[in-house]
Amino acid sequence: MTELAPDHASGRSHLGFAGSDTDRNVAPQVPDVAGPPDGGRARPTVTVVIPTLNESRNLPYVAERMPPVDQIVVVDGGSVDDTVTVARTLWPEATVLRQSRSGKGNALACGFEVATGDILVMIDADGSTDPAEIPLFVDTLIEGADLAKGSRFAHGGGSDDITKFRGLGNWGLNWLVNRIFRTSFSDLCYGYNAFWRHALDVIDLPDTTLTGPQWGDGFEVETVINVRIARSGLLIREVGSYEGKRIHGRSNLNAFSDGWRVLRTIDRERREHKAVKARLAAGR
Repeated sequence: MTELAPDHASGRSHLGFAGSDTDRNVAPQVPDVAGPPDGGRARPTVTVVIPTLNESRNLPYVAERMPPVDQIVVVDGGSVDDTVTVARTLWPEATVLRQSRSGKGNALACGFEVATGDILVMIDADGSTDPAEIPLFVDTLIEGADLAKGSRFAHGGGSDDITKFRGLGNWGLNWLVNRIFRTSFSDLCYGYNAFWRHALDVIDLPDTTLTGPQWGDGFEVETVINVRIARSGLLIREVGSYEGKRIHGRSNLNAFSDGWRVLRTIDRERREHKAVKARLAAGR
């Protein structure tokens, strides 16, 4: 993992919400999720982790919609455009890193490693996940959840991007996970999540210092996070979230190959869950 900018771990984003030259709606005024709320009670600190790969044209929209938070971590996967420069310009006090391997999962692991917040939020850099929704996720955690799980199919959610084919695949994977782990996910493969720092021990992503590809480095990371938190017995609550279309560029997601990796991830987690239960039973 390579540091690409000075580490200002407690830097806040103070970007305004004035108009935009994008074709999206102007961001609404949203509550400040950093600092103490009314009444003086200490509010948890919030870190937003943003994996990037050639997202220079999309980051201004993300920045415009970002509410004030305590730390922004941008993890770049070797962009060949101006992503890193744009990120530094938009968020001068952000922590900007080069990820240690490749893939979204490794980028998130690198970001979580340097995050300082009590609450960690993971969003996409392509404009499909709306940063203006972050206060909804934070409030859900403050109200008692361990994981605030974004869902396009929960009340208040929706999507401009999901196809019928991907929707059917998501439904099938949801059904399988819910049946195996006795959960009630409505949107397993949506990557907009927030959780308390203590959940990192349960999530247990691959060590960022290891060389060579590791399981959990790719898009399957979202399933790994959701299933491991569910397996642990921590409280999960879904938050309705609206997914927009990618603004510029092409997605790095492949419905076939990444769907297959998710299916394999479910099987791996099922076998591990079964082994853990067997060890606990033997111990009794």
